[in-house]
Amino acid sequence: MARNAHPEVTERRILEAARDLFLEKGYEKTTIQDIIDRLGNLSKGAIYHHFKSKQEILDRLTDLDWKDSRNAGAGIMARGDLNGLEKLRTLFRTAMSNDAHNQLNRMSIPSLDDPNTLTSNLRFWSEELPKYWLPFLEEGARDGSIPTAYPQEAAELLSLLTNYWLLPHFHPATRPELRHRIECLATMLEAIGVPVLDTELIGLMTDFYMAYGDTDYGDTDATGVPSDANTNTVRESLH
Repeated sequence: MARNAHPEVTERRILEAARDLFLEKGYEKTTIQDIIDRLGNLSKGAIYHHFKSKQEILDRLTDLDWKDSRNAGAGIMARGDLNGLEKLRTLFRTAMSNDAHNQLNRMSIPSLDDPNTLTSNLRFWSEELPKYWLPFLEEGARDGSIPTAYPQEAAELLSLLTNYWLLPHFHPATRPELRHRIECLATMLEAIGVPVLDTELIGLMTDFYMAYGDTDYGDTDATGVPSDANTNTVRESLH
């Protein structure tokens, strides 16, 4: 049998087809056969040569999405026309306006009901994700736009509270309740010198998190976990 001289091309095609189908039909309603049909010229064996399961495809898409988010953050960080606070607000707006990114994250949310997956994500949110926020906070502290003595702690608060405390999957809320919670976060951050959440962002965040509460997650097992969920990292809803 001839070897595939460009396996990375085949893998990219599989990922692109799967992502399109996940966004069109939903993750749970998309089958491996759907992906094969969309590609047109690959067998089921060829798909499984690159990915052991549909969940593994979603995991790879999530990893690539996180890489894209970091690149977007680096682009904002490199801008010379914004101070630290303006960059941080731009980062929030960019994350909330990326529809494909947010749809992918919403598809992954149910696997957080698995204790191992939740533990993995809590570790990521507390240890890795703060590194994403910290440079913006430190720059704001240097240029005076974010007058905080607690940049590290603020990065940890943003990472954990925006990905756990505000997420309706864990803390269901009506729109007024959710907005009140976001206003509470804004007050806490401002109290330590991080006035990032202005009235505009509070409104945008309310809409953003309400959309997570409206998600139809598809088929789950008796515990609420998708039938083929594993323990890989979902990453986060807002970055």
